[in-house]
Amino acid sequence: MPQHLLDRPEVLAVLFHPRRESSSRAMAGVELISVPVEPGVSVGGRLYRARRESPIILYFHGNGEIAADYDDLAPLYTEMGITLLVMDYRGYGTSDGTPTATNLIADAMASYNALGRICDSNDLAPARRYLMGRSLGSAAALEVASRVPDGIAGLIIVSGFANTFQLLARLGLRISGASEERDGAGNLAKINRIAARTLIIHGEEDFLIPISEAEELYKHSGATENRLVRIPNAGHNDLMVVGMRQYFGAIRDFVRA
Repeated sequence: MPQHLLDRPEVLAVLFHPRRESSSRAMAGVELISVPVEPGVSVGGRLYRARRESPIILYFHGNGEIAADYDDLAPLYTEMGITLLVMDYRGYGTSDGTPTATNLIADAMASYNALGRICDSNDLAPARRYLMGRSLGSAAALEVASRVPDGIAGLIIVSGFANTFQLLARLGLRISGASEERDGAGNLAKINRIAARTLIIHGEEDFLIPISEAEELYKHSGATENRLVRIPNAGHNDLMVVGMRQYFGAIRDFVRA
């Protein structure tokens, strides 16, 4: 089988910036998660629990982050009554292997398929399930949401991208002759197939993934109930700091609705 364009070494070098976790120990109240994705290979994650029946968000992070980075942010979710499960990619955190675009998608589905087992083993019975993806993680969240239309109560996209090759160009890699439909992540096509309630959050001063990308995702959304939240003065990596109240308020209202 020919190598997928997004799995070529020059593409992986700009798409992924894996970082290992310095310690395999979790802070009190955090459960370390491991999901087998193929023989001898597992991806790791961290579970931050609220109440037993609290809604749960399965979260796919950005390309320079790891699940452990959310130790400080997770209480903002759990205090709102939301259980948060942050999953790493291969080569990130405590995960095995090395990341590829193909594995990002396949492993996201494996993580979703393991969600019931993870909840059962941690005595959780979430009333509702949500998917959330930030930046590169938007591709993982959109893939899962497009394949499990009846399994989720909603989708949250943060700083997500609409066009793969425009993003690669902004990262310094221009690929001629590539087709989004044939070679890209296909985020616009996927969001068009998703009927679940959708929330899109984006910084107005994001120069890595401009807010025009969020507007495209919003315009192509197949959900009858969707919302685009624009965070003034916020860029790509300071979104949660600059717009903390608006950001978490939108998530709270979306999950409680």
